[in-house]
Amino acid sequence: MAHFFSRSLYRCLLRLHPPSFQREFSDEMLWTFDEIAAKQSTLPLFGDGLVSLARQWVLRGALRNLLAGEIALAPAAGRDTGPLLWEHIGIPETPLPVSRMIQGSAIALLFLAILSFAAFRPFRRGTLPRVSAPSKIPHQAPGHSQPNAGAPSDGAAPGSVGPAGITSNSIPGDRQASSGEAAAAQAAVPNTPAARQFQAWLDAFNSGDRSKLLAFLEKNYPDHAKEIDGELRFRGMTGGFDFKKAGDSEAAKFSGILKEHDSDQFARFTMEVDPAEPYHIRKFDLDAIARPAEFPMPRMSEAQALAALRTEIDRQVAADRFAGAVTVSKHGKPVFSNAYGSSDREKKTLNELNTRFRIGSMNKMFTAVCVLQLVQNGKIKLTAPLGEYLPNYPNKDVATKVTIHHLLTHTGGTGDFFGPEFDAHRLELRTLEDYVKLYGRRALEFEPGSKWSYSNYGFLLLGVIIEKASGQNYYDYVHDHVYAPAGMTSTGSLPEDQAVPLRSVGYTKFGGAEAWRPNTDTLPYRGTSAGGGYSTVEDLQRFADALANHKLLDAHYTELLTTGKMDTGNGDKYAYGFMDRTQGGVRNFGHGGGAPGMNGELAVYPQSGYVVTVLANIDPPAAGRIAAFIGNRLPEK
Repeated sequence: MAHFFSRSLYRCLLRLHPPSFQREFSDEMLWTFDEIAAKQSTLPLFGDGLVSLARQWVLRGALRNLLAGEIALAPAAGRDTGPLLWEHIGIPETPLPVSRMIQGSAIALLFLAILSFAAFRPFRRGTLPRVSAPSKIPHQAPGHSQPNAGAPSDGAAPGSVGPAGITSNSIPGDRQASSGEAAAAQAAVPNTPAARQFQAWLDAFNSGDRSKLLAFLEKNYPDHAKEIDGELRFRGMTGGFDFKKAGDSEAAKFSGILKEHDSDQFARFTMEVDPAEPYHIRKFDLDAIARPAEFPMPRMSEAQALAALRTEIDRQVAADRFAGAVTVSKHGKPVFSNAYGSSDREKKTLNELNTRFRIGSMNKMFTAVCVLQLVQNGKIKLTAPLGEYLPNYPNKDVATKVTIHHLLTHTGGTGDFFGPEFDAHRLELRTLEDYVKLYGRRALEFEPGSKWSYSNYGFLLLGVIIEKASGQNYYDYVHDHVYAPAGMTSTGSLPEDQAVPLRSVGYTKFGGAEAWRPNTDTLPYRGTSAGGGYSTVEDLQRFADALANHKLLDAHYTELLTTGKMDTGNGDKYAYGFMDRTQGGVRNFGHGGGAPGMNGELAVYPQSGYVVTVLANIDPPAAGRIAAFIGNRLPEK
């Protein structure tokens, strides 16, 4: 009863803060209250909350710069800090009106009087337990246009900027900057034409105001004004950007580092402008990068990381930015599993752990396993050209130059199949051979082996090669040699015109839509060896376990399958149908998938034994940001 009363009182204190503060911190503060209440007195937390209340309502006025400085105050060196001391909470930049300052101050004083009267438990001296901050890791989150198949998409390779989640060194799951980030937040934008244009773009982009952003683009970047819908969609995905560090600076060129406001993701930007007024923007590049070492992120204990995950998912669900299912396991045993949102919004059915989600390019992992099985059995050679297995392939240059290794690593120059031609024939492409008939005469895009370029068509060809080498239909082979031995009973690629129990409806906002709509008119007839099938988080967990236990391949070929071979250009490597990533000394491998109305991510951490599986039935990066969030926080071992 006493805990219920004090918790209710604390919740009231949080609700007295400004709305912007409540949205940012209240969930985490309440979570911390519950954690502390189970161990000792919570009265110090009330003191923290009251000082925070005074700062938010009073110091936000004209005296804020004099009393608090331009950034949040940092704890004094050597001081024993608790997880929620008032110094951790920053003061928003926008001053409050005088009337609101007077009103908030009066409320804070009144609440202090009530709290003093209501406090009935004696205060026990001692410090609050410190939340541990173990090691740290940079993490490259899957992007909003990560590799995908099964439906048209942006078609970009891994490494596009994409959301995930952020943390600090105070409490698990909070959205505050770590001490390193707080210091870097002071980075100044130089007074040059290029830097001023960058600052103006950042202000317009972060506002989320369509008219303001459009006006900026029309005036300063007219060639890009037509992309306003994509810009706003990207703004919704990222929550805007925080400027972290200036790089090279010239009169007409400025570069630096940004961080997504709503995620762990960092990006490097370069803006070039005309050398003379009005300094129109010539070029603006924004590329995802691994978290720089100067902006460290502490790891957490498993319990802290999972508590932070719950908070983050609830936040994303409340903002309608996640609907799907999530599992986290360690050494094959689940430590977290839950489903969220609707599988069919019209019928009002909810997602469950056994809901079948479309998985886009995640099928590539299954296809690669099939190829390596045939290599292991001597039926395919990695160095052989595809013409050895497809002697009648229409383009002889492709047939003689492109090897199986090239196809598995996206280095064959075989290109994609999404685009206007796919859109025109989407429902006519019913078999793997149909794709070869439509695209088989195309020339190579580059000399095989000379560079890495994501190719859905390359993995489509691998499916045809599997058929020729095994004598089985691709769909039968992958069922008999991957799904069945792994125990994957809910995974497949049945056509879209066939009823599949528990298959969710995908919802998209691609194309500038403001409301979610079914992705039906973007789907192919059926999934292929390049992607587009469906699975469940439970089946993908079984797939990861089967790989680890060598039920699908022996140890040598499992390592060959998952070990990176080609640099993708953002620090990650591509193996055979798997991404191989190492951030901060922690390696994981797996693959994502994304297209309108679908997003998924499987990440296997061999060093610690964790497996993270996230599937969503809404646009990317819904699943990718959740997978990256928990992957950044789990213990290294």
